[in-house]
Amino acid sequence: MNLTEKILARASGKEKVTPREIVEAKVDVVMVNDLTGPLAVEAFRKIGVPHVWDSRRIVIVLDHLAPASSEKAAELHKIMRKFAEEQKIENLYDVGEGVCHQVMVEKGYVAPGKLIVGADSHTCMYGALGAFATGIGSTEAAAVFATGSIWLKVPEAIKISVEGSFKKFVTPKDLILFIIGKMGADGAIYKSIEFYGSTIRSMSADGRMTLCNMVVEMGAKNGIIEPDEITLKYLNLNLKQAEFLKSDENASYEKIVEVDASSLEPQVSCPHSVDNVKNVREVAGVEVDQAFIGSCTNGRIEDLRLAAQILKNQKVKEGTRLLVIPASREVYLQALREGLLETFVKAGAVVCNPTCGPCLGGHLGILAPGEVCISTSNRNFIGRMGSTKAYVYLASPATVAASAVKGKITDPRELEAE
Repeated sequence: MNLTEKILARASGKEKVTPREIVEAKVDVVMVNDLTGPLAVEAFRKIGVPHVWDSRRIVIVLDHLAPASSEKAAELHKIMRKFAEEQKIENLYDVGEGVCHQVMVEKGYVAPGKLIVGADSHTCMYGALGAFATGIGSTEAAAVFATGSIWLKVPEAIKISVEGSFKKFVTPKDLILFIIGKMGADGAIYKSIEFYGSTIRSMSADGRMTLCNMVVEMGAKNGIIEPDEITLKYLNLNLKQAEFLKSDENASYEKIVEVDASSLEPQVSCPHSVDNVKNVREVAGVEVDQAFIGSCTNGRIEDLRLAAQILKNQKVKEGTRLLVIPASREVYLQALREGLLETFVKAGAVVCNPTCGPCLGGHLGILAPGEVCISTSNRNFIGRMGSTKAYVYLASPATVAASAVKGKITDPRELEAE
């Protein structure tokens, strides 16, 4: 079996599972946020059970509209606070703690071998730490609240092997955009994406999370990376505490995709589909009104360090707005200690509290008709960040920072060469 199959077999009490088999699996942790949580609460009440199956295994994070951007948003927050109090759910992370996926990994809810579900499509990010993690709907989350179990179809697996070293200012974000561009938005529907190769083995935990975060953008059920010493160091675990499940050498895959990381250059996903990917140089010069560095995809400390490297002693182009949003309170504090926030502010950026905010067009950085934004987030659909007549490009923190300085889409290597 491969790694995903082994986790699902363990969770369903079976010795072996096979692709396309339906299993009833026991959930280790379920997460909801301030947008999906209220619907889950409503559905849970309709089920009619008085108490959740295990209050310790439910995590609530108020992050999408945080702080509340409207009276309606405030009502949603109130619903979740009340539900947590009623059900004695102690794992409530209120406004300011951070984006749900970053909070989940920082607070220790994610570990190798766990089965984690979340009422948010980018829950697949946790596979970077060797867990099976996938997004579910709010009504499914309600059923998990009640039973602690979920029906899952065992996904067929695609192995993506990445070899070689990145060139300067080429990042894991460029790699996953390149892969999505090649695979297509429907190229991995309900598949498990397993990442292997020397590039992955040498990649930081932050970078691995960027990869797994975006597998859903090609339709995948989950993304996963075998746990190793980098995983243990990030989670502050030792060998006795960790469960080192690995794919068998003779595990079968639907197909194997090979990528040469050393040949990659900075990538950009163009409107209005994530798989509309080009080399940055092909679209260089497109004027941008706004640049956004943050989100569950690229709001971690490694991302902020890279952006600050570009922005140090630079100024954001007049007429261009730059928003920088650390993914969590912990990241914010670390960036503060390292002087990164000072670099951003001196460059002319607006630094905001940890929140999803602009990524989903919830609040902060809403785009007007005709405006263009280059963003480190994960989606660029029509209307994603505000007006249905706005345009969103996706890129790495280095490319977004360089574009903010120039006021137009810019290859970060060209900015350095000046």
